[in-house]
Amino acid sequence: MNHSIKDIAAALGAEAFGAVDLLIASVQEPASAGPDDLALAMDPKYAADLTAGKARAAMVWDGADWQAMGLEAVIVSKRPRFTMSGLTTMMDRGQGYSAGIHPSAVIDPAAILGADVSVGPLAVIAAGAQIGAGSVIGPQCYVGADAVLGANAFLREHVSIGARVRIGDRFIAQPGARIGGDGFSFVTAERSGIEAARESLGDQQETKAQPWTRIHSLGAVVIGDDVEVGSTTTIDNGTIRDTKIGNGCKFDNNSQIGHNVVIGNDCLICGHVAVAGSSRVGNNVVLGGMTGISDNIFVGDRVITGGATKVLSNVPAGRVMLGYPAIQMDKQIELYKLLRRLPRLFRDVAGLKNPVSKDAPND
Repeated sequence: MNHSIKDIAAALGAEAFGAVDLLIASVQEPASAGPDDLALAMDPKYAADLTAGKARAAMVWDGADWQAMGLEAVIVSKRPRFTMSGLTTMMDRGQGYSAGIHPSAVIDPAAILGADVSVGPLAVIAAGAQIGAGSVIGPQCYVGADAVLGANAFLREHVSIGARVRIGDRFIAQPGARIGGDGFSFVTAERSGIEAARESLGDQQETKAQPWTRIHSLGAVVIGDDVEVGSTTTIDNGTIRDTKIGNGCKFDNNSQIGHNVVIGNDCLICGHVAVAGSSRVGNNVVLGGMTGISDNIFVGDRVITGGATKVLSNVPAGRVMLGYPAIQMDKQIELYKLLRRLPRLFRDVAGLKNPVSKDAPND
């Protein structure tokens, strides 16, 4: 997979300088790069690390004095991190999955596979499932009855797609992702302690023990185009209507999307995020790691939440939120600063209080 500097730059729409015919075998960080590697020194803070490695070529920031850094060739981009997307695509060696259908795969005769579909060892594709052209179904994956996968899907090992799930083109699922499990939906025969607590905000009488009865999920999951789902992330079926994920959404590992949730287009859902049932998330929303979204609320377009934010009520479009409960980030930071000043405030008040007490007249 050797590529010349000039070929890499041309493919990325970047500029190349110096010995542009140098061949590159892989990409490395500056301190560990060897003579055949392209070092990623895309910010001035990484320049010093180049001396610890042996790179002859690097991707550098616009305006870098690369010759002074001892490099023979460079690739220069005005937005290096965006260019890095194309670079990593070029240099990705893949997972080594074999083309074609592995003999141990179990494919129901009623399943429909498009052209050039690969199915790995011990994968199972159920009756009525439809797999789009060019898709890769990795080892030990499961695609359920009547599920639909669009063209060029890529399921890593141990991915599960439940019955009747419908997914668009260019879907990527990392190892262990689970799409289309039943929602977490249970009910009691009589009014439960949870209902009382919700209505009274905790000020309810003692409740009695009650068994939970399961509500089945009759809906499925519908996912748009260009969606990526991280390892062990789960997206639950809807109860009656479908759970829906828009185009271009990206989910990090260990995220949980509850039943009936609707998420718009181009959202970024970071690790350990949980969106509770029947909530709606707008377009271009970013949910920072460990964000929690309560059930039955709405998060507007372009909202951003900081890490560990807990959203308990509707959020208007464009807000940046932080904390528990979530409030606007600037207000949360100001409150935090005030909280840190409380010990000093108490000391100052105590200091004022003592002289006043001593000077007070006796009755």
